[in-house]
Amino acid sequence: MTLPDGLTSRPLTDDLWHGALDLERTDLGVRPHRLPAAARFDADPALLVAEAESSGVRLAFRTAATVIELTARPTRRTFAGGPERPVGAYDLVVDGVLADQQSIAGGTVLVSDPATGKTETRPGEPGTVRFADLAKGTKRIEIWLPHNENTELVGLRADAPLEPIVDGRRRWVHHGSSISHGSNATHPTGIWPAVAAGLAGVDLLNLGYGASCMLDGSVARTIRDLPADVISLKLGINLVNFDVMRLRAFTPAVHAFLDLIRDGHPTTPLLVVTPLRSPTHEDVPGPGQLDPEAWQRGEVRFRATGDPADIPAGRLTLEVIRAELTRIVELRAADDPNLHLLSGLELYGPADDEAHPLPDGLHPDGPTQRLIGERFAERVFASGGPFGVTAPTA
Repeated sequence: MTLPDGLTSRPLTDDLWHGALDLERTDLGVRPHRLPAAARFDADPALLVAEAESSGVRLAFRTAATVIELTARPTRRTFAGGPERPVGAYDLVVDGVLADQQSIAGGTVLVSDPATGKTETRPGEPGTVRFADLAKGTKRIEIWLPHNENTELVGLRADAPLEPIVDGRRRWVHHGSSISHGSNATHPTGIWPAVAAGLAGVDLLNLGYGASCMLDGSVARTIRDLPADVISLKLGINLVNFDVMRLRAFTPAVHAFLDLIRDGHPTTPLLVVTPLRSPTHEDVPGPGQLDPEAWQRGEVRFRATGDPADIPAGRLTLEVIRAELTRIVELRAADDPNLHLLSGLELYGPADDEAHPLPDGLHPDGPTQRLIGERFAERVFASGGPFGVTAPTA
């Protein structure tokens, strides 16, 4: 249907979506999910919040349009009494180059109170982003949705037809924590997995879930059942800062997680990445918590509350997890030549503490996310790396 402003409404059909595993049709529009419905059954509330945020999710099409509009209702999280979180960005990528960024100021807000654990919902209305004055001629367009917001898409309009793209590049499935999700990144193509994927020329499916990389069997089964050319797992930080298990449970849980993935991908290159350096939990067990003194100053910082004296009894730290993941991968690799290990310290290590400090003690900022993505691409996707072969163009 052609609208009075000369734009034509384009249905949000499944073939426009990339980076999502399920599309929920709502009364208003379409909400993408990064876990299928079966994996969301009886899942932890934190995982449900994280998987519904659109990290790595984008619309992709070819078009000669010079004007594109997208209407959406975002749902963003914030904390009562804390600093205001930045509004999510919609990144327009034209022929592989970031060309514009827009935001929707409205939408629904979830206000969580760290003191009580309660969340208040403040409903809001949809808004529209408009990308105009685009170059004439046919081009590949990607609109990356905000990585840190739940996005309900309402409408898509343009002044020329939008043709879906079949992505012929290698598919990289990545699972990790809030660092992979993109906490503290400033825009969706600036999260480190998106940076690495862009440099490597691969099709990213980002299963990085803030506060929810817990060796869940449902996530392993999801990865098992997905088409994937290469798979990476960045494990550790959430197991420490939520203090969810001891070493006795951690070791068999890692084996079970890898076994499930290998049931569906017996020879697919599989990379296990140990934790990045995080001074908060290097040698101090969890649980972690918000630093109350920093909070009173209007700052978000985290601290560890565990006792290092409990480490011999099996309490986990990042140092303990690095050592055990290294042992597990080396043990399994004797019979699995496509299983690989990367130390997270090669992506962000001790020398980076001073040059690129973590603003809240846990999460890299925007420039550091880019640095990590560049280092990952160099070490993993380059020639000689675990995923280092030439990728076909889309």
